[in-house]
Amino acid sequence: MQGIFIFVGKKVSQPKTTSMKIAVVGTGYVGLVTGTCLAETGNQVICVDINADKVKMMQNGKLPIYEPGLDILFHRNIAQERLHFTTDLGSAIAEAQIIFLALPTPPGGDGSADLSYVLGAAKDIGKLITDYKVIVTKSTVPVGTADKVRAAMDSQTTVEFDVVSNPEFLREGVAVEDFMKPDRVVIGTQSERARKLMGELYGPYVRQGNPIIFMDERSSELTKYAANSFLATKITFMNEVANLCELVGADVDMVRKGIGSDDRIGRRFLFPGVGYGGSCFPKDVQALVKSADENKYDFKILNSVIEVNESQKTVLSGKVKKYFNGDVKGKKFALWGLAFKPETDDIREAPALYIIDELVAAGATITAFDPEGMNNVRNLIGNKISYAADPYSALHDADALLIVTEWSLFRTPDFDQVAKLLKNKVIFDGRNLYDLQKMIDCGFYYNSIGRKIVS
Repeated sequence: MQGIFIFVGKKVSQPKTTSMKIAVVGTGYVGLVTGTCLAETGNQVICVDINADKVKMMQNGKLPIYEPGLDILFHRNIAQERLHFTTDLGSAIAEAQIIFLALPTPPGGDGSADLSYVLGAAKDIGKLITDYKVIVTKSTVPVGTADKVRAAMDSQTTVEFDVVSNPEFLREGVAVEDFMKPDRVVIGTQSERARKLMGELYGPYVRQGNPIIFMDERSSELTKYAANSFLATKITFMNEVANLCELVGADVDMVRKGIGSDDRIGRRFLFPGVGYGGSCFPKDVQALVKSADENKYDFKILNSVIEVNESQKTVLSGKVKKYFNGDVKGKKFALWGLAFKPETDDIREAPALYIIDELVAAGATITAFDPEGMNNVRNLIGNKISYAADPYSALHDADALLIVTEWSLFRTPDFDQVAKLLKNKVIFDGRNLYDLQKMIDCGFYYNSIGRKIVS
């Protein structure tokens, strides 16, 4: 049963759905969003985690992550007794028809994905199941993981089960919308029984006509890595174009509009900046390169993407050092934005951390503000920098302002207040938030990405 089968809601009537019993193993970002959104369509969902304190927190109605809109669904489904939390794997999977594995797959030193959590859970589940289950790998995993999960379970049980690959395509900041109204659902399985159950489960989410795409497990696993790697490539390409724009005197905003209007290219992911970060792109690109290496294939494009992105993360600190003639010792900088992107508290591989490291190592001091990311940064680096209660508090007596994350509240500041609080009217903008003429009119030295410097 190799091949791809696409079912589109407008053309194919969806099967009549009934409430299912679902277990989600792992309550990280993906697991918690998945479990909560599955409960929202009437399913009985129990989420499992080995962290007892975290489980108790969720049982008490407290979210361990920040994600817009998730709190509403989270509290509603707890109140309506469709969403539950436990540390007991056995009780969670006892009556579950479908078991999602949403466990971490952190990158190893060589870039490969660590499957120990996923395979460990598979063995534990194999010991516990007593009737047919569908085991779904929701974690981002390399090609061949479904086979390894199947083998791990086979070593522990003779009970019938199926393993399905169902990669997530959630964007932090809009994850609830992405899950509830996906542009596509990818399901990798060669089992007709599992395909029917998964189609029924996802039917309510594709009522507007977006496809459920069925394929084999290996194609499904590769689809997630290929998608993220392509988007990372698109971002990195535009960053390279921006760097060239600065050298030749072109305006990257004009170039972006010119190529983005070509529907073969599209407008999205063409905004230059200080590199990509977060939980997905860095490790997924590395993992795909590692998979290629293991199969003796030199993935030249992605190796270049990684190299360019690493250098792009510190392009802003390079601009700062150049402005101050290579000497920032004793300088104080205000930094707006710590999370790797707006509408999240995720700081994994955030460019802000690289910029902080470079400037602090050179003797500068930094006062930062981020609406959601400050606690995570404080937990990671402590008092290496100072933290402000609001954007303007960070500006007091600073030699310059650095903008690293494009939060909405940074887009229309009171420039008179900014000028009054800064020691120098100097802004380094890693996200191109402001109009160049506006900066000229306000009298700022303004250095952004891929555009001319104004002063």
